[in-house]
Amino acid sequence: VQLQACGGGLVQAGGSLRLSCAASGSIFSINAMGWYRQAPGKERELVATITSGGSINYADSVKGRFTISRDNAKNTVYLQMNSLKPEDTAVYYCNADLKRTIISTPRVYWGQGTQVTVSS
Repeated sequence: VQLQACGGGLVQAGGSLRLSCAASGSIFSINAMGWYRQAPGKERELVATITSGGSINYADSVKGRFTISRDNAKNTVYLQMNSLKPEDTAVYYCNADLKRTIISTPRVYWGQGTQVTVSS
């Protein structure tokens, strides 16, 4: 199983970016998918998660600015980031809580990370 994230880049404060992350490989089902971020010198933190049923959770710091969505048919999760701030600068990681077969135990897989840099 691989998670491939893309869409990061350099943007000015107030700008927007859209991240996407596609899961591929031997996948039976995916429960939750999510985005986390890690700024230099800080621990990795939750940004947003979404379940297969559409239940969504956001970090307080991004509520009203970021929108998470997913395409279950494509095993892909998206993060639309608007009104970006310099403090949003970080490496963004996607993850997926999935089962590879009908009998396997659910496990969390992580993508490789994509850099988001917001200039002031």
